[in-house]
Amino acid sequence: MTDPENVAGPESATGAGAENAAETANTADPTKRPKIRIIAKPAVTPDAPADSMWELIGGRDTFEKLVREFYVGVATDEVLLPMYPEQPNLEGAIQRLTGFLEQYWGGPNTYSQERGHPRLRQRHMPFKVNPDARDRWLHHMRNALDTLELPPLYDAEIWAYLDRAAHAMVNTFED
Repeated sequence: MTDPENVAGPESATGAGAENAAETANTADPTKRPKIRIIAKPAVTPDAPADSMWELIGGRDTFEKLVREFYVGVATDEVLLPMYPEQPNLEGAIQRLTGFLEQYWGGPNTYSQERGHPRLRQRHMPFKVNPDARDRWLHHMRNALDTLELPPLYDAEIWAYLDRAAHAMVNTFED
């Protein structure tokens, strides 16, 4: 779609239109088509911040709240809790997941600096992640995400990622 103020055409015999007047006189000849100039207007000015989801929802504090609330559910889950070798102390897991999520959503890349590439599937291979474990993980994460009371668009975007990631971690269909 073009905005009339952004298109220079034959409307006027002066200014930008005059430059195209001769070209538009003979539009029947395809080699002499009128030139249409569109002036691009950037959606974001160069000095405007390019906010990441991490910034938009509150940075580390928000992601840490999400993860801590998630692990409240994990701590009482008979299927998921045994997957954490450090349990009942889940602080290491809390810090790792917080770091991963904040990096994924545009925050600092501390996770990769400390642990290297995330390699999520590889890191989860030692554990039996079946559909039941996935569904329990999603249940606790949904409850945690609900506590943030994010705007619906942000909530939906984060949830869509978490849902895809959980499904990708399934590595067995055995009980």
